[in-house]
Formats: sequence, C-alpha cells, structure tokens
Amino acid sequence: MSTYVYGITRASQKLPGTMDGIGEPPLPVRTVRAGQLMALVSDAPTELKAKRRDLLAHQRVVIQAQAGGPVLPMRFGGVSPDDDTVGAILSEHHDAYMERLEALAGRDEFNVKANHQQDAVLFAVLADDPQLRARHQALRAAGGGGHDEKLLFGELVARAVSEREREDAELLEQTLTPYAEGVRRGPESAGWLANLSFLVDRDRREDFLAAVRTLHEQHEYLQLQATGPLPPYSFADAG
Repeated sequence: MSTYVYGITRASQKLPGTMDGIGEPPLPVRTVRAGQLMALVSDAPTELKAKRRDLLAHQRVVIQAQAGGPVLPMRFGGVSPDDDTVGAILSEHHDAYMERLEALAGRDEFNVKANHQQDAVLFAVLADDPQLRARHQALRAAGGGGHDEKLLFGELVARAVSEREREDAELLEQTLTPYAEGVRRGPESAGWLANLSFLVDRDRREDFLAAVRTLHEQHEYLQLQATGPLPPYSFADAG
C-alpha cells in the first residue's frame, strides 16, 4: 500500500501518543526514521481527494506534532510508493532537512492578504493627484461630460488605482518584513493586491500583529487579512 506523508521532523522529537490521520475511518499515523530524521506517515487511502475532513486531518497531524518542535509540513496529497521510499528520501536529503528544521524552530507562518476599499481608494487617488482631481471637478461641472471625456477619465483613474495597488503591495512587504525572519510571495489571485507569507519568531508575534494593525490605521482604505499562526508550509523548502 502507498504511504501518505504529513511532514518531517527530528527523530528525537516527542510526539503525542497517538495521532489520527486522513481517511474514513481515520488511518493511524506512524513514523519512518532515517538518521536524525523521521517522517510522519500513514497508509494512503485508495482514493485520495481534497475533502474538508481530510484537509483538516492533515493539518491537525502537523499542528499536534509541532507542539514538540519544528516540523517541515508537506502539502496535502503527498504520497510515496512505500515506507522504504520515504526513508530513502530522508537519507538523501538528510542535511538539507535538518537545516530547514533548525531554521523553523520557534517560528510560525502568518499569511497577510491586502485589498483596497474601492470607494476609499478612489477618494485617495483623487486627493493625491491635482490634475485628476481637476478633471473630476470639470466633469461634474459639465454634468458628467461627454462619452469620450468620461472614458478617458475612467482610464486615468484605473491607471492611478493600479499604480496605488503596486505601491501598497510594496509598502506592505517593506513594513512587515523587519518583523519576520523570512517572507514569501504567494500566488496572485483576483481580489487581492498582495498575498504574502511571513515566518515570524514566536516572541515577536505580537510586534508583527501590532505592525499589521498600525498599517491599517495609517491607511484606512487598505483592507488587511492576517491569518496565523500557521504551520510554515511556505517555508518548508529553502526557497
């Protein structure tokens, strides 16, 4: 039977007595050891699908193991042919995995996404651009203006908003990076001007979250969504 992999940690790390993994009924979690490393694994279900139940079970195993020390979390769906293959991979990448575990010790991931409050950012770009503001006032005085004038104004506004999105994405990264030991840019997605993950020391967690709150207070048109602490999925490899 194939082997499902949840994460990698040190062989000396203390784990909970029992852990339930994915599957219905939940499959028991066991370990595969090689040198100073061990992998948290279970049998793989015959049909592996990203069901909410199994996603949560995968996350729960990583979080439970992380209580005893750093874990290199695997993304959901990692399957190897068998335990021997897992052990061989641990041996092949032994030193690199040990280095990553050392880098993650005492640290968690925080994901921060940013977006603009649409009406507020329009007001902000008009307030900061005298020429754009003058065009807006002239259109209002003319009862809205002609079709071409409105089209041109809309294009200028869209360009200004796009530039503000770029500037605010840079501002977010520059402001929060000093509070973190690492930063990774997540995949771009519609609706977010920035999607960043930060590796944060646990003793700096409150400083990091305070910086997020301050950023919002100073730029009220900037909507921020901070999620964490999370297992450091974005930092499991050296990057």
